[in-house]
Amino acid sequence: QVQLVESGGGLVQPGGSLRLSCAASGFTFSSYVMSWYRQAPGKERELVASITSTGGTTNYADSVKGRFTISRDNAKNTVYLQMNTLKSEDTAVYYCKARLMRSEYWGQGTQVTVSS
Repeated sequence: QVQLVESGGGLVQPGGSLRLSCAASGFTFSSYVMSWYRQAPGKERELVASITSTGGTTNYADSVKGRFTISRDNAKNTVYLQMNTLKSEDTAVYYCKARLMRSEYWGQGTQVTVSS
C-alpha cells in the first residue's frame, strides 16, 4: 500500500523556520521525482520545489528561492523541505508528491501557518 505521510507543520512567527518531512512507503522511493506543493485558502495548488530521484537536481518556485531547500534521503525513503525566513504568504497546506512517468502519489498534507 502506497503511503506518503507529511509531518513538521505548525504555527511559526514571521522570520522563523520549519522543516517538513514526507515519509514514503509502498513503492520504490529512490526511482521517483519528489515534489512539495502548497495550497493556500482560496488559491490553486502550486509547485514549491522538486528534486530528482538521485537528488542531483532541484527546482524552486521563484517565491521561495533562497529561503526553502528541498532534499531527500533515499536510505530513509524521506523527502524534506527546510523553510527559512518564513512569511505570512507561505501559510498553506503543504503536500508532497511522488511521480514516475504516469504513476503519481500524493500525501494528505500538513498545515503551515505563519503568523505573529
